[in-house]
Amino acid sequence: MTENDFSTKAGDRIAKFLARAGVCSRRDAEKLIAEGRVQVDGQTLDTPAFKVTGDEDIRVDGARVGQIGQTKLWRYHKPDGLVTTHKDPQERRTVFDALPSSMPRVISVGRLDLTTEGLLLLTNNGALARHMELPTTGWLRRYRVRAYGRVGQKQLDSLSEGVSIDGIDYGPIKATLDSQQGSNAWVTIAIREGKNREVREVMRHLGLTVNRLIRLSYGPFQLGSLPKGAVEEVPSKTLREQLGKKLSAQLGL
Repeated sequence: MTENDFSTKAGDRIAKFLARAGVCSRRDAEKLIAEGRVQVDGQTLDTPAFKVTGDEDIRVDGARVGQIGQTKLWRYHKPDGLVTTHKDPQERRTVFDALPSSMPRVISVGRLDLTTEGLLLLTNNGALARHMELPTTGWLRRYRVRAYGRVGQKQLDSLSEGVSIDGIDYGPIKATLDSQQGSNAWVTIAIREGKNREVREVMRHLGLTVNRLIRLSYGPFQLGSLPKGAVEEVPSKTLREQLGKKLSAQLGL
């Protein structure tokens, strides 16, 4: 099925539909289509521009994708040792392997690397995930860090204006020394950008080696007392309050 054949068909583009259905991000959906892994009514797609209404038999790798339901968000306390991906080339256990079987198909809001613990947000709506990940959203991410080495508050304060490391510019970072226990320092860090391995790279820049990293919060959503490995849905009312009326309506909340 090609774009030219169905350019006037009503509905959403298949890549957008798959993202909203929580299958994967729109970009990853485009990759799945290019690899010939998406079928509609038994025919393999070759363009992400093909439109669907949701009434079709839509399949990814042979698995049926259902109707888009109400937008939902979950808090998950990620243990270390899990990768945040749906399919790992090294066949390591993933976050999605560890979720309860009662959970619908979801995607993560951003990622936590293999050894990072703490709050990971999950949603069944790709548009919501993209909104929450955007730097322009400006939501603060807070981490508790244990790092090998010694550091003073003055060094940590130097991060408040941002720092450039190996050609990568990191924005302002608020860092507080909580304690120095022997050769290990405990530090609380707050960032807004969330670049790849940002906390670890910044600590390395200060001569510290991170040996434990826990995300405490993502914007207004807190890890709190959620047990390790547990998942809990964010009440729809709370989600609407945080997103605002306009965005909530767009996302079907």
